[in-house]
Amino acid sequence: MEKIKEYFKNINQQQLAQFAMLGDLYKEWNNKINVISRKDIDELYERHVLHSLAIAKVIQFKPNTDILDVGTGGGFPGIPLAIMFSDCNFILVDSIGKKTQVVSAVVDALGLKNVKVMNTRAEKLNEHFDYVVSRAVAPASDLIGWTKHLISHHHFHEKPNGWLLLKGGDLTAELKELKMKYKVFAINDFFKESFFEQKAVVYISSNNSKNFP
Repeated sequence: MEKIKEYFKNINQQQLAQFAMLGDLYKEWNNKINVISRKDIDELYERHVLHSLAIAKVIQFKPNTDILDVGTGGGFPGIPLAIMFSDCNFILVDSIGKKTQVVSAVVDALGLKNVKVMNTRAEKLNEHFDYVVSRAVAPASDLIGWTKHLISHHHFHEKPNGWLLLKGGDLTAELKELKMKYKVFAINDFFKESFFEQKAVVYISSNNSKNFP
């Protein structure tokens, strides 16, 4: 919690209260259904919550932005982002039912009215989104293939609609496969903790004809 307050000075009391609830909620649910590794549960705020919020250092979503979290797992990065951007709309999907059960329970406990949780695969959706977010689910080219049809053609941010992916390690080979404009943001430029070394947010634009920020 202290890390969140240090790095995000403008969050309000309701957001602080919701972030504070996450620790107990995940410990309780993880004892029933293991959605976070046992070694990570005590490092929830750094390795899951703060990691998710690295996306908020790359882009400030405008009100009414529609965001899809693919392969949300235990609700990351979708739940922390939904707390941070309460005036945006989030759909969190995962193909594993026990994971979406936990995510739905956490969303309900937090009172997040801007989140919808779905037990499905992204390929089966027929809605449109401004951005797709994801954390270590699949190679970027695969994820784009699954979700390219879901990206809206109506752009209203400085960064054209597209993908914001949390990645780690050497991305050279993975990014070489992309046929789209992208930019890599090193997370240790935002957060000083050693956990974030060699971790990045990869932004990929869906519109190669627009000026690239």
